[in-house]
Parts: sequence; C-alpha cells; structure tokens
Amino acid sequence: MKDAAAPAIQIERPVIATQDGRSFDGYLARPTNGRGPGLVIFSEMWGVAPSKTEMAEDYAKRGWCAYVPNMFWRSEFTGVVPFEKADQAWQRLNAFDWQRAADDARVAVQWVRTQAFSSGKVAALGFCMGGRTAFLAATRGGVDASISLYALGIAKRLDELRTITTPLQLHYGLNDEHIPKSEVDAVIAAAKGNRNVEVYLYPGAEHGFFTKGRPAFNAEAVAAATARIERLLSTLT
Repeated sequence: MKDAAAPAIQIERPVIATQDGRSFDGYLARPTNGRGPGLVIFSEMWGVAPSKTEMAEDYAKRGWCAYVPNMFWRSEFTGVVPFEKADQAWQRLNAFDWQRAADDARVAVQWVRTQAFSSGKVAALGFCMGGRTAFLAATRGGVDASISLYALGIAKRLDELRTITTPLQLHYGLNDEHIPKSEVDAVIAAAKGNRNVEVYLYPGAEHGFFTKGRPAFNAEAVAAATARIERLLSTLT
C-alpha cells in the first residue's frame, strides 16, 4: 500500500550530453509537481544499479530531484555489471578516466541545477568510486554540499581537500578491505585544518556497508551515517 502522504513522483531517463555518437544518460526521479533541491547520486563501479535508482525514488518522495548519472557512458560497456561479475566491474573501473569524470560530474550538477523543476540548490552523494566522484563534484563541480561514503583514492587529492570551500562529509568503515588505514589517516590529517570537511569513522563497518542486501550491510553504521547525511542535506531545503 502506498504512503498517502508521499508526493507523486515522476521517473525519467534523460540524456544530458552527447559526444562521438555516445549519450550521457541517467535515471531521474523527482516530484511530479513543484520544484525541489537537486541531488546527484554517484554510483559504485556496478553502474546505475537498482540500489541507486531505488534510493533516487526514495529521495524524490521526500521532495528531492534525484539524478543518478551513468558515469560509464564513455566506457566500452555502459550498462550495469551484476554483483557476481566483480572482475568485469574492476576491469572497467581500472580503465576509468577520472579527469573526464570530473568534467562529467560538473555537467550533471549543472544540468540538474538549471532544470525548471530544480530549486537551484544541488548536493552530491556518492559511494565507493562514486564517493570519489562526489568529492570531485565538490572541488570542481560546483555543488552546494557533498557526501562521500567509502571513497577510493581521495588521498591522491589532499591538496584539493585542504582548500575545499564546499561543505563535505567523508564516511569510512574501519574494516574496509579496499581502503587502507594509511589512506584514511592521511585524509583525516589533511582535513583537520579545514572546517568545511567532516570525517566520520564507523568501527566494524566494511566496504559497501550502506547497501541493503549486501553481506557488508551494517544497520548501525547506516543509521549513524544517515543522521549525519540528513543534517547536511537539510541545509539545502
């Protein structure tokens, strides 16, 4: 039974740019009526998977205009990689062009910001490689706030982290097999002098702790992270 209090939402799959015969598309969920703040959700290496389209729909029911861009639109394979084919997902990620990704993130943010349904405020929310993309959206993409969960490789951008002027949250599980403690420590040290950056640590949480249905799902960590995320997002509503 549908929640009678939830606003009607509209699902679209807009193409926001084209190049060399390729289309930069994604999954948009937004309230059918009125305007709302924008939220660009950057996915993990799997692509625009159900976990993120469902998340977009959940945010849309709360008044957000949530867009999940297909950041792999330039890749050889542009679709969703199943969880059981992790090798294929890693291969695609290893060939990923991060410089172009920063440009694409900016395009996605600006597209959402300038739509008639948008209030003009846009936040980024990213997971794993999408967490790194959300970070790039904060440093180069013009978002108003950014949230990054278990992002890979932010330690390679410490100069940008030290000087960032956009509110940024970084969330790390302390049992993350893909992000060494040395990287987390480097990020914490670089963030100390910047009041715009908040770093949150979750003891016992593994990589991917936010995704329901996955072995790493950690309800306690999700509850704590969600409260922090909502506090930041509430500044844009």
